Amino acid sequence: MSTLVLFLPQGSAPGPATEYSYALTTDGHTATRHDSAPAPLLPDPGRAGEVVAVVPIRALSWQRVTLPQGAGAQAPRLRAVLEGLLEERLLDDPQQLHFALEPGARPGVPVWVAVCDRAWLRASLQALEAAGRPVQRIVPEFAPGTGDEGPSGYFVIGTPEDPFLVAAGQGPDAVPAVLPLSPAALQLTGAVRPGGPDGPGIAGEEQNGAPPEVLAEPAVTTVTERMLGRPAVLHTASQRALAAARGPWDLAQFEFASNRRTRTLRKAGSVFGTFARAPQWRAARWALGVCVAAQLVGLNAWAWQERQALAAKQAGIRSALTQTFPQVQVVVDAPVQMEREVARLRQQAGSVSPRDLEPLLAAAGGALPAGRLPTAIDYASGELRLRGIELQPDELATANERLAAAGYQAAPQDGALLVRQGARP
Repeated sequence: MSTLVLFLPQGSAPGPATEYSYALTTDGHTATRHDSAPAPLLPDPGRAGEVVAVVPIRALSWQRVTLPQGAGAQAPRLRAVLEGLLEERLLDDPQQLHFALEPGARPGVPVWVAVCDRAWLRASLQALEAAGRPVQRIVPEFAPGTGDEGPSGYFVIGTPEDPFLVAAGQGPDAVPAVLPLSPAALQLTGAVRPGGPDGPGIAGEEQNGAPPEVLAEPAVTTVTERMLGRPAVLHTASQRALAAARGPWDLAQFEFASNRRTRTLRKAGSVFGTFARAPQWRAARWALGVCVAAQLVGLNAWAWQERQALAAKQAGIRSALTQTFPQVQVVVDAPVQMEREVARLRQQAGSVSPRDLEPLLAAAGGALPAGRLPTAIDYASGELRLRGIELQPDELATANERLAAAGYQAAPQDGALLVRQGARP
C-alpha cells in the first residue's frame, strides 16, 4: 500500500497554484518519489493508499493540561472542556482554533494538546479533497516527548534567508523548541557546547562524549556548518515527513475526524503494508512464510496418508465381497452388493429376515395393546401398515419400547400404524 505524505503550506488559504512538498512511500521508511507540486498534480497513492498531511512546526503550539474525570477521548463535550481549560492561556479566540489530544490521553493525567488555526487547516484539507487527494491522517512535523513520537534531535530547516533550529525529542515532557538559527540558539538548546566544539559540557550532555549531531536540510547546510564549526548531517524534508508519519499522533479529531470504520480499515491497511514492505520486518516475513509452507506441506502429507488409509479400507471391503461371493465379478457398491447376496442366500435357504412379513407381524402383535386388532394389513418393501389402529401418545411410547427390544419402530402415518425395522420414520 502506498502512502502520500505531504506538508501543508503555512500561511494564508492555499490557492490553485499552491505547491505541496511531498514524499511517496510504500514501506513508510523510504521515499520512492519526492518533489513538490500543486494539489491536482500530486501523485495518486491508489485506492488502498493513504494521504497523510504534515502540519509544520511553526503552525502549531503546544499546551499541557490535565483532563477532569469523565472527559476522556470519547466524551461528547470534550471540545468544550478543552476550551475552558485553555481559554486563559491562548491569545486567540478558542472558537477559531483546532485542538487535538495526544494519543492515549486519559483523565487525571497531564496530556499534551496541539493547537492550530482552524480556518487554515479546514481550507488546506478542502483544497486537497477538491483535487482528489482527501487526507486520512494529520500529523505534526515535530511532537513533544521522545523519539517514539516522531523525529528527534537537532534540525535546521527553512531557507538560507530564514533558517531556524528545532530541538525535538529532548525528553518526555519537553515541547519542541523553535528558534532562529544563531550561535546563541545552538548553545542554548545544547546543539553545541559553550565556548565551541571543544568547550566544557553543559547540563544534560555527556562530558567526554562527542557533540550531538545536527541534521540540516540541503538548502541550509552551508550556513549551519559555518555556525557549528563542524559538518552537519544531511537530512531532507521527505525523510522528516516520513518520520512524522510513522508517529502515533493524529490531529484529525473533532470536526476533522473521519468515521471509526474508515480509520480502523486504513489503520489495518497501514499496519499490513508496513509489515509487508518495511525492512525491519523482513525476518518476520521470512519466518511467517516458512511457517505457512511447513503447514501446507504437513497438511498435504496428512491428507495423503488419510487417502491411503481410506483406499486400503475400500480395498479390504471389495476383497471381502469377492472372496465371500466369487460370482460377483464387478464391484460397484460393496455394502449394497453384499446385502443383496446375503438376501439371495437367505431366500435359497428358505429362512426369513427381520424385514419379512412374519417377523414384523410377530413383533407388532407382541407390542400392541391387548384387544387392538387392525382392520387391514398392508406389507411392501419391508414395511408393515396396520390400518384401523389409533394409539394414544402413551400407548405409542409403550409399544415402541417393546418394539425396540426386537429392533423395530412404529409411528402413525396416513391413518395407519407403520412398523418397520431400524430408525424411527
